[in-house]
Amino acid sequence: MDTPLSTIAVVGLGTMGTGIAEVLALAGREVIGIDISEAAALGAVASLEASTARAVGRGRITEEERAAALARFRTADTLRAAADAELVIEVVPESYEIKQQVFRELDAIVSPTTILATGTNALSVTRLAAESQRPERVLGLHFFNPAPAMKLVEVVSSVLTAPPAVEAVTRLARELGKEPVAVGDRPGFVADGLLFGYLNQAAAMYEANYASREDIDAAMKLGCGLPMGPLALLDLIGIDTARTVLEAMYAESRDRLHAPAPILGQLSSAGLTGRKAGRGFYTYDAPGGQDVVPDALTPAAGAEAGVGRAVASVGVAGSGTMASGIAEVFAKAGYGVVLAARTQEKADLAKGRIAKSLERSVSKGRLTAEARDETLARITAAGSLDAFAEVDLAVEAVAEDLEIKQQLFAAMDKVCRPGAVLATTTSSLPVVAIARATARPEDVIGMHFFNPAPAMKLVEVVRTVLTADDVHATVRAVCGKIRKHPVDCGDRAGFIVNALLFPYLNNAIKMVEEHYASLDDIDAAMKLGGGYPMGPFELLDVVGLDVSLAIEKVLHQEFRDPGLAPAPLLEHLVAAGCLGRKTGRGFREYARR
Repeated sequence: MDTPLSTIAVVGLGTMGTGIAEVLALAGREVIGIDISEAAALGAVASLEASTARAVGRGRITEEERAAALARFRTADTLRAAADAELVIEVVPESYEIKQQVFRELDAIVSPTTILATGTNALSVTRLAAESQRPERVLGLHFFNPAPAMKLVEVVSSVLTAPPAVEAVTRLARELGKEPVAVGDRPGFVADGLLFGYLNQAAAMYEANYASREDIDAAMKLGCGLPMGPLALLDLIGIDTARTVLEAMYAESRDRLHAPAPILGQLSSAGLTGRKAGRGFYTYDAPGGQDVVPDALTPAAGAEAGVGRAVASVGVAGSGTMASGIAEVFAKAGYGVVLAARTQEKADLAKGRIAKSLERSVSKGRLTAEARDETLARITAAGSLDAFAEVDLAVEAVAEDLEIKQQLFAAMDKVCRPGAVLATTTSSLPVVAIARATARPEDVIGMHFFNPAPAMKLVEVVRTVLTADDVHATVRAVCGKIRKHPVDCGDRAGFIVNALLFPYLNNAIKMVEEHYASLDDIDAAMKLGGGYPMGPFELLDVVGLDVSLAIEKVLHQEFRDPGLAPAPLLEHLVAAGCLGRKTGRGFREYARR
């Protein structure tokens, strides 16, 4: 099976098939595009002509290279045209019946050495291979949309696949300028297997009316650096397509995280399948359009939560990185800040950390020396909470321990003046349990900043059932003044970002536990296939495995979903003291500084 794969047939000339054909033709392969629809074939030719013309216009290829690529692509309406192909890639609709029919017909047409590849992202490659007369030559070759731009290709082996076939298509993927990752056969493979569980949870979160579609999407873009929010991405993928993938995953895993959220079925049944229909979670300017237009659910411009309380001075309790970062944010925005720690020495050290941060900004040209001095002058370091007596807003940023936070809030309740807003930066604890430690729970709210606070734009604003309307309005207004983007959510474990992020990270660990794919391949798949700025294991090591485990336990305890139980491998690494970058070893080893 050591073949150059110079002649390749692509069966199915929809968006994906046409994109794959373009990649192959530009890479010097003879490509036979096969589709029973004449309109699809004509559309593929027109698409290739237009996209290659754009490539010439942008200087990516020459006119001669374009002409040669177009000459290498021809279309046909019958599978018999694949007779001389050394590789056939099918990208027909996601149906066992349709795909198996294609493979049965190809068995009688192609050479015994021809490799048959399925482009499925949801169906079992093993089941498809078992229907072939030569299952050893059947594998999965999962490109990502748009195929010309996306670098990832998942090479999927079944228990029946011959290694030479895998080697041949892996080599081809590299010659196409793609990054192949080797994965086993299970619905969703790596990238979609992790991505669609996350998307499903986001849809369920929206369906539960926990947060608005805009806030869910903004939270994941700003909190995780993702190129798109999950609901906008579902609209792009196609809500019906996502539901089909999730149903296949759930049929295999029986994991409740993969059971399609009812809203996906409801929208699909109503024909509201996303961008292609002009409406899904959002409404678009036209079917197939990409510009979101206002609809009945769009928040009114400038609509806020009401009239808030005046805030001129802010207290920040804590002496760690988060506390100093939050103090820096408020001081830069012109607020007088009291930074209080357990001792004067700790408070001074925290202020010194802010001074170094400001100095770095000056050296990079982001801040003037005058602004640095003015910002630092607005910060008063104090060794006691007594300094909070006159602040208008008190923000705690101490250890993520309920008892410690409750003790702190009980102390702030006694010190802070009546009417002061008390905010907690907790990322996982129930805000109402912290509020109940005070005699004024209506004044308590969550303000979950993200680390590093000076750089990260997101603040999750967490209302409890007791939080007063004007307290909520106050915090929303303050977020605007400190140039942060507030998103509203209710008081439940994980809020928005962690509730969606950590189950995804946990599922990645389970993939490694099951020897399904390597750390490197999973990280590469999510960066190249999902547009994530970091792979899950890179992120886990940065966040800290102990922190991740604590959040996983809180989520599991609150939602009681077996699928949220922390992966045993995570627990074992934490028990062994392998906590990530901070200890020099987590999922990977790091050089000691």
